[in-house]
Order: sequence, then C-alpha cells, then structure tokens
Amino acid sequence: MKVSKSGFYDWKGRPPSARFRADALLTERIERVHRESMGTYGAPRVHAELRALGLRCARKRVARLMRQAGLVGCGGRRRRMLTTRRTGAEHTPAARDLVMRNFAPQAPDRLWVADIT
Repeated sequence: MKVSKSGFYDWKGRPPSARFRADALLTERIERVHRESMGTYGAPRVHAELRALGLRCARKRVARLMRQAGLVGCGGRRRRMLTTRRTGAEHTPAARDLVMRNFAPQAPDRLWVADIT
C-alpha cells in the first residue's frame, strides 16, 4: 500500500480526530431516531427530526452516516394500479371483445388492433 511502517504505527497510535468523534455521536443519534421511527425513516426524515431536535448537520452527512451504519428507510409510496379492471356499481364495465381473442386475421385490412403500451 506504499505506506511506511513507522507512518502506519504513528497513524494507529493517534487519538481519534474531532470529526470522527462528532460522527460517532451523530451516528448514535441517527440510530436512535431511526429506531424510534421503527425503521421507516430515511435520510431526509431523519435529517428533519435532527433539525427539530436542534442539531444542525447536512442531509448528505446524515445519508453517509446512515449508509455506513447500514440503516435504510422504507421504500417508496404504493402506486395505484391503473391496468386492472375494477368491479362494482360505480365503475364502467369492460369493453366487449369484438376480436374474440383471435389476433390472426384471414386477409389484410380485416382486423385492426392496438396496444397502448
């Protein structure tokens, strides 16, 4: 790794830096907020909670510390399915199948179908 032995042992014997200590304290608070949210909060919400508690830090720093600690929030929102037909009185019925599921016409210009995808 192109590091001298004396340089390695000098680095190893040093006390932790102020930034490392501050990150360790902030990681503890992030873990607490994440745990209180039952593991649902991601970096933006954890950052907002920390700001509400009066702790000033950057959102990207919170995201980095969460990534290093292995903390992940819940996924995105549920999407509404638009491709399934709903049943019920308030919904319109499905269109009639005029092709009878036969997509192989006998001659040109006899059967027209379309696909919206």
